[in-house]
Amino acid sequence: MAEIEIGGRTFVVDEEGFLQQPEIWNEEVAQLFATTEGIEEMSPEHWAVVNYIRGYWVQHGTAPLIRKITQTTGINLRAIYSLFTSGPAKGACKIAGLPKPEGCV
Repeated sequence: MAEIEIGGRTFVVDEEGFLQQPEIWNEEVAQLFATTEGIEEMSPEHWAVVNYIRGYWVQHGTAPLIRKITQTTGINLRAIYSLFTSGPAKGACKIAGLPKPEGCV
């Protein structure tokens, strides 16, 4: 495992930058990880996606399918990819503090 420093804090991450201690996640951690994805300020749409993904993961132990994200948040696929340029599996899940998703999100 590697460590990265963001905003004066150090985090244990995997080789792709996914948080390896999901229990330390909170909104401050999310905002710090957002900066690694080129997002300087999280919009309400960013938070809607991230909070949904996080809540789904806490409840089910896995990331939701992209279709479930679009249906639940009301944010279409094109908009999600414009919010998270590296995609929902990489960008949104990383900001939500999830380990790297095993399947397709």
